[in-house]
Amino acid sequence: MNGADVVAEILRREGTQMLSCYPRNPLIDAAAKIDVRPILCRQERVGVGIADGFTRVMRGRKNGVFVSQQGPGAENAFPGVAQAFAENVPMLVIPAGYALKQQYNHPIFRSADVFRPVTKWAALAHHVQELPDLFRRAYQIMRSGKGGPVLVEVPTEVFEAAFNGPLDYRPVEPIRMAPDPDAVKRAAAILLAARNPVIWAGQGVHYADASPQLVALAELLPAPVACTNPGKSAIAENHPLALGASTRNQPRMYTAFMEKADVVFAIGSSLSRTSFGPALPFGKAIIHSTNDPNDVNKDIRCDLGLVGDAQLVLDALIAEIARQKGRSDGARMSDLATQIAAIKAEWLRDWEHQLASEEVPINQYRVIRDLMNSVDRAETIITHDSGSPRKQLLPFWETTRAGNYLGWGKTTQLGHGLGLAMGAKIAAPDKLCVNVMGDAAIGMTGMDLETAARNGIATLTIVFNNSVMAAERDVMQTSTEKYNAIDVGGNYAKLAEALNVSSARVDKPSHIVGAIKDAVAVTQKGKPFLLEFVVKEGYDFT
Repeated sequence: MNGADVVAEILRREGTQMLSCYPRNPLIDAAAKIDVRPILCRQERVGVGIADGFTRVMRGRKNGVFVSQQGPGAENAFPGVAQAFAENVPMLVIPAGYALKQQYNHPIFRSADVFRPVTKWAALAHHVQELPDLFRRAYQIMRSGKGGPVLVEVPTEVFEAAFNGPLDYRPVEPIRMAPDPDAVKRAAAILLAARNPVIWAGQGVHYADASPQLVALAELLPAPVACTNPGKSAIAENHPLALGASTRNQPRMYTAFMEKADVVFAIGSSLSRTSFGPALPFGKAIIHSTNDPNDVNKDIRCDLGLVGDAQLVLDALIAEIARQKGRSDGARMSDLATQIAAIKAEWLRDWEHQLASEEVPINQYRVIRDLMNSVDRAETIITHDSGSPRKQLLPFWETTRAGNYLGWGKTTQLGHGLGLAMGAKIAAPDKLCVNVMGDAAIGMTGMDLETAARNGIATLTIVFNNSVMAAERDVMQTSTEKYNAIDVGGNYAKLAEALNVSSARVDKPSHIVGAIKDAVAVTQKGKPFLLEFVVKEGYDFT
């Protein structure tokens, strides 16, 4: 075995099914020899997004892997890795590296150094014999505690060198932390004493496979559940205690119950303050549960820290609350459900003119409503792109199963959702995997529609085309008036056809449902589809 064979075999033993990649990297052929499939992307950033989406759907039980060449390949991958780092996605990045004797020459792009600020851990391999130890450490770090991408840069001569002896490598098991029992007792007492507790659920609930425990706790207290953007669907949003999810905008139920909450129990969330994240109102008692002690009191002062894996924390809390309280309060549960349902019904009535609009150009909210009612949501995984599509989709898409929404937005690179949907489809081939993006986003990554066609990745891409960067109008007034700076244009259905992807362009509301059903039928035959909707400029947000 040479170094490339060693790494390929390690990946196989760790359950790797595919590599998203862009050549030249000796690992691609070495992995293909042992039936680890390469998915060759058109742009490295999208390849990282594919690995990202695969990891999210697999809940980190299997990790996406991205492989690139040294130099320009690694350079182009940087923004994708930065996005995954912001979202705490546990994935593995393996760039080839320049020869060791060149590592300190100028100019040289040393991936292990350059990527260190946007990875959980990064290392440079110096010798073929250290590869098993390096990758063991990489997997252990990646799979334990807070998620994040890890990187191992492997120089050419290390990939090519002969490996001496048998490969002694066993798959790495994740390490989970259990909470302090005394902290659990205090948390239970605080929650039981609260008049209006609210549970705040982040994506750590997804990675811990803790949605059943989250629902059990909510029903036991009882307390309504609000989700972060990446935590959306931690509780199915047709559950009577679900308040929906939030970025800068949120459903009315979310706002109403968060405002009157006296205690917020945040579980599986770092509570990081970001430009596109929800803000906790002031004056609340905060119980902050996270698997990283460095999150506690980082951005938001908390009254009690509860460190541990989200599933273990919830199991412990459920047992302690049941011990202190006994059975659930059915009358309070019914009252909460009635209040939430009433606010939700009023909110949807107020938005009915948008959701049922007959406007031409088409109203984006009409598309979202018709899409939601035309597919089996329990068998659909949907994601958004950044900007207006995220703000329009997130409040109104009602999830019916945990994990079927891939939310993101701590940093907001246009075009990231396309790779996420492809990775999701590879991880869950029987699901309908949908990405909703705008005309600016498809301009960033649209060539990788061909990647889906070439590899038989049957995703559904929905493009909102209003021919303008609408959200930028307020901050680009002079340049727009003088030079039409925010105008963008194109026929993206034709672009898709040129890239061997079936497509349709829809400009009338009455055609939306039929076009969606036709598109889904194509994906069910194993082929991707692009639906372009000619939409209005408006970007009203809730």
